Amino acid sequence: MSTAVHETSKKIITNVERCIVGKRKQLILSLVSWFSGGHILLEDVPGVAKTMLARALAASVGGRFKRVQCTPDLLPGDITGTSIFNQKTSEFEFRPGPVFANILLADEINRTTPRAQSALLEAMAEANVTVDGKTHVLPPPFLVIATQNPIDHEGTFPLPEAQLDRFFMKFTLGYPSMEEELRMIQLLETEHPIQSLGPVVTIQEMLDTQEMVKRVYVDPKVRQYILQIVHETRGHSDLSLGGGPRATIALFRASQAMAAIRGRAFVQPDDVKRIVGPVLAHRLILRPESRLRRQTSDQILDAIVAEIAVPTLEEPAR
Repeated sequence: MSTAVHETSKKIITNVERCIVGKRKQLILSLVSWFSGGHILLEDVPGVAKTMLARALAASVGGRFKRVQCTPDLLPGDITGTSIFNQKTSEFEFRPGPVFANILLADEINRTTPRAQSALLEAMAEANVTVDGKTHVLPPPFLVIATQNPIDHEGTFPLPEAQLDRFFMKFTLGYPSMEEELRMIQLLETEHPIQSLGPVVTIQEMLDTQEMVKRVYVDPKVRQYILQIVHETRGHSDLSLGGGPRATIALFRASQAMAAIRGRAFVQPDDVKRIVGPVLAHRLILRPESRLRRQTSDQILDAIVAEIAVPTLEEPAR
């Protein structure tokens, strides 16, 4: 089981790295989120391959990729789809929107209004959308990758805490090193590698992988370790809001996926440590005085994890 997940992730990572250089850590986090059925929020400056990452992931599984450029005049129907009157049949027909895809890229999501942002809530939480009282199921596997620019905040609508909590992970891609950028230039010399990127995994294999991840064994001591980390955020003196139950479930699922990607059928405490920041940091709200001291959610999480005793597992697997 774990070997199959490891091989699937290896195929996708190798394929994506044909067009994206030096982002192995972020690729693994993307697969952890996708294998867990979660969604990703990328906060980074323009031009660091956020769109390319989404396109490459979709191409690697032969899935449908759709993109929504979020602007202030975007309407919910532009995302979910609308009912259009057909004069020949004298009936309304539903025309699906871009959300009906395997991977939806919501580019610069904080530039559209809260009304349009909320159109993604039902899709992200329940994998379906309701239009004119009718519920339409989205094609599995379904993944939303939303991006936002952390530099320019003029004319933006920051995501509310309830919607931030819907995102399974939040992380950045960052600038490439000089060697990585040189390699990137060499790859782009004749044509973009994304044009020749083909599927290496089928949609069914991806769905099977998501089911296998759910069966990864989590020792009771590791479960307690996960709960202790989340509960410590709720009463922390530097935080006005800690992680909720959805954060606990996300940390549990992400640790299962991380263990499976690394080729194990059981979770180790190190798997939890690797994904604490991307899973929890965006769900926490700092107190104003903590912001003045230039503290960050990641720093507080590092301090919390450092104070909690790491469990020792007597048996690595059942």
